[in-house]
Amino acid sequence: MKITAAALAVLALGLSACGADAPPPPQAAAAQPAQPLPDSNVFSTDVKALQKAKDVQNTVDEQKKAQDQAIQDSGG
Repeated sequence: MKITAAALAVLALGLSACGADAPPPPQAAAAQPAQPLPDSNVFSTDVKALQKAKDVQNTVDEQKKAQDQAIQDSGG
């Protein structure tokens, strides 16, 4: 009988300890945008190279679009 009462008390205390939820973070803290990177940092050369590659890809895409349009206009 004592073991049953002790087990029941431990079970009740264990379940009551798990019942509290942590409060959610404030909405203002979750909605803040990321800060922009400074102009000079470890990744600045990589970021510049990536931007240059994107610009080159845009130029190639525009040239392809113009060439496709020229082919369509010529009847091919």
